Amino acid sequence: MSATTTSGTAAIRRDRAGRPGRMVSGLAVALGCVLFLGGFAWAAVEYRPYTVPTASMQPTVDPGDKVLAQKVSGSEVHRGDVVVFRDKLWGNSPLVKRVVAVGGDVVACCDKQGRMTVNGKPVDETYVRGGGPASLDSFHTTVPKGELFMLGDNRSVSEDSRLHLDDAEGGAVPASDVKGRVDALAWPAGRMGMLPTTAAFDALPGGGRSPQGPLPWIVLMVIAGAVLILGGAAYEPVAKLVTRRR
Repeated sequence: MSATTTSGTAAIRRDRAGRPGRMVSGLAVALGCVLFLGGFAWAAVEYRPYTVPTASMQPTVDPGDKVLAQKVSGSEVHRGDVVVFRDKLWGNSPLVKRVVAVGGDVVACCDKQGRMTVNGKPVDETYVRGGGPASLDSFHTTVPKGELFMLGDNRSVSEDSRLHLDDAEGGAVPASDVKGRVDALAWPAGRMGMLPTTAAFDALPGGGRSPQGPLPWIVLMVIAGAVLILGGAAYEPVAKLVTRRR
């Protein structure tokens, strides 16, 4: 048998031996594309980015931060949620505030320890900048059905429901004005991550902050997809390099 024939036979054997690997590689790339693109498509359906316009929510979020808000209706919002809303009495720009009371709640401030009360129960708001008091100005109101009472975490500068108590809505915001519930910080990179949750309202009937949205699963899909695409694409060059070295 000639050297040429022997070389050709060896090449055919290598090609046959490498077919299963190339098939697995192709499947990995295909699955990776499905996961990667599917994750971004899911995110586009569920979430919308917003820029925080003021310092009223510090230290939870800073002015200029980019947040991701899940597209939910106001009826799905709970006490403790940080939401994006737009109300005609508050201006034309989307605002970011924390829901501290829902329709039917009696919200007041402050008790002897400087805490806000909801339905007579004091709320330990650990997220408030400086640790309290809950408000420098006292207030007492009943939130109308279908509306939400909003406060900023930076109470000393936040223009929120306290300043709108004399409005037609009594400081509350119609739940229909809610555009989304903030789940995560998207920018700056150093603070990127899920928004901290609070247990401040858990003792109240109906509980506190809403369950986490699907963002962690979306991120996992995108990362897994990228790994499969890169791994699948790298298989053949790596396999050739190994074969040459052998």
